[in-house]
Amino acid sequence: MTAPEFSLLLPVYAGDTPAFLRLAYESSVDDQVVRPAEAVIVQDGPVPAPLEAELARIERDSPIPVRIVRLPENRGLTVALNAGLDACAYPVVARMDADDVSDPQRFRKQLAVMNEGADLVGTGMVEFESDPAIVAAVRVPPTGADRIREHARTHNPFNHPTMMYRVSALDAVGRYQPLGKMEDYWLGVRLIASGARVENIAEPLVRYRVGAGAFARRGGWQEAKTEWMLQREMLRIGFITRTQYVRNVVVKGVYRLMPASLKRVLFRRFVGSGLPGDK
Repeated sequence: MTAPEFSLLLPVYAGDTPAFLRLAYESSVDDQVVRPAEAVIVQDGPVPAPLEAELARIERDSPIPVRIVRLPENRGLTVALNAGLDACAYPVVARMDADDVSDPQRFRKQLAVMNEGADLVGTGMVEFESDPAIVAAVRVPPTGADRIREHARTHNPFNHPTMMYRVSALDAVGRYQPLGKMEDYWLGVRLIASGARVENIAEPLVRYRVGAGAFARRGGWQEAKTEWMLQREMLRIGFITRTQYVRNVVVKGVYRLMPASLKRVLFRRFVGSGLPGDK
């Protein structure tokens, strides 16, 4: 089979775990039915010696070419991803996080949709806490351009760690832009608003690790303020109406500020319906 024309983009920072990184990388390269043509790993600032050793092992043993982009200091996900995009040699890029697990069929199925003309393809996602085989929740994204666009007015329609996209489509909207932990949601909105062809595969093709404190990190004043900033930007570009803006600010604010224990119950119950949850 001819090597597919796509790059794997995987950011790493000091807080990542070497064993999780190994599993993430091997599931996205070694175990894939259709492998990336290259891997671009962005080291976002200095990392501990064990993680540095794992990166060296990956670079040495990988069955595909690996390019490691080392940023001298931690700059955050937005800067790291844009630096990685600059280093990718292929027009299509698949995202992966350093603690998740890809299904062996993931890239084969996403490429099939990309080959039909899509600019962005996300997938469903299974959440797990420690053992990837034990499912905690399933995130089922909306499918079809119309449903995705409507969903995006109230919730992020894409599971960010599952994305595969054309670099040219991202270039057309200014790539990733800083917006707290919602740079992925803001990217998706701008792509949809620009007329990019977007799609989701409902099937969960990524297993997403939910660590301790995940629901607490989804809340608090800072997250609420970021949410409100996003809503203002969506209103500014005409993606939502003023009525939708007011509703979103109230509903999202309540969600972000409620106790983590209650947030977990609601998210687990309604995750398939799109309650806000972000990576």
